[in-house]
Amino acid sequence: MGTASIPPEEKKKIVICISGLAGSGKSTVARRIAEHFNLKYYSGGDALRSIALEMGYRISDRGWWETREGMRFLEERLRNLELDRLVDERMLKLAEEGNVVLDSWTMPWLLKHADLKVWLDASEEVRAQRISKRDGISFEEALKRMRERETRTKEIYRVLYGFRLGEDFEPFHVILNVDNLNQDEVFKALCIVIENMLLKKREGKRSL
Repeated sequence: MGTASIPPEEKKKIVICISGLAGSGKSTVARRIAEHFNLKYYSGGDALRSIALEMGYRISDRGWWETREGMRFLEERLRNLELDRLVDERMLKLAEEGNVVLDSWTMPWLLKHADLKVWLDASEEVRAQRISKRDGISFEEALKRMRERETRTKEIYRVLYGFRLGEDFEPFHVILNVDNLNQDEVFKALCIVIENMLLKKREGKRSL
């Protein structure tokens, strides 16, 4: 698929949030959506990793959150919730600019006005299989690390904001089950949703 053409007056108002648990493919598809529609891409996870780096943690690109260092930083975040609050405040300011795709676990709840909030739903087994393949570890180890990370992360957001990650779907416009979809299929499905959304918005303006 080539780059989509969106009129400037439409594009500057676009705010898209893409979320989903580890292994759902949210970061990959969020980057592709941003590139395809010529939007800016911002990741809450990347922002948190930058803070971890500043604090002296050893950072790796892929699968870092499931490593010992990543889990140690999760414990740090549980002790100091202001780390997450700071990142979320930055993400909210970036959202105000418009013309963005936000890869985030918190923005669908914290950002009241967004054109589209998507949750990528995948079973625990499928997600663990993907993490196992990505990180070159056994399925059992991937599942163990994934569960440990999610337990701590859910606790952070429950204490900080009161929502239950992976259980509360009220903010989302679209919930897409990706168990039987590859990355290209997820990307194409979301492109259709976004293009239809923009088309309806333009048609609505014409009818006024």
